[in-house]
Amino acid sequence: MFSSISTFLKVWEDEAQMTQRILDACTDDSLQQRVSADDRTLGRIAWHIVCTVHEMMSRTGLQFEAVGEHQPVPSSARDIAEAWRNTSASFVEAIRSQWSEATLQEVREMYGEQWSNGYTLQMLILHMVHHRGQMTVLMRQAGLRVPGTYGPAREEWSNMSMEPPAL
Repeated sequence: MFSSISTFLKVWEDEAQMTQRILDACTDDSLQQRVSADDRTLGRIAWHIVCTVHEMMSRTGLQFEAVGEHQPVPSSARDIAEAWRNTSASFVEAIRSQWSEATLQEVREMYGEQWSNGYTLQMLILHMVHHRGQMTVLMRQAGLRVPGTYGPAREEWSNMSMEPPAL
């Protein structure tokens, strides 16, 4: 749970940049990749990450411009990546201008439970990380090069003159 706006913003900056790298690595063709017919496509998961920022945070009373959760998934990976860039920037500006440390302690109804705003911010980040992990698997299946997030991806080890860890 976050109790400091500045701490949240630092964590968000890092996590949002990792998400941006993942989204920027997607291609239009890769957006249709899925594990099975019963699962979301890579494009649907990417769009879900973008849309959830506003969907979740509007429940706290935070107001900012972003795409709506019911808008169709774009067919362009570039459009999804740009929507993320804009949504994240708008969200950060709203946090800076509308919230304080006291706001982080306020409790709101979230999905049938009572969450503090600081906890909601934590869950927003965890939600993003969860789906980002799903995306990287689908990206590999689609034959894309996956950017590293919390460490180098397999392809990045050679840039460091190292071998990837043994399987």
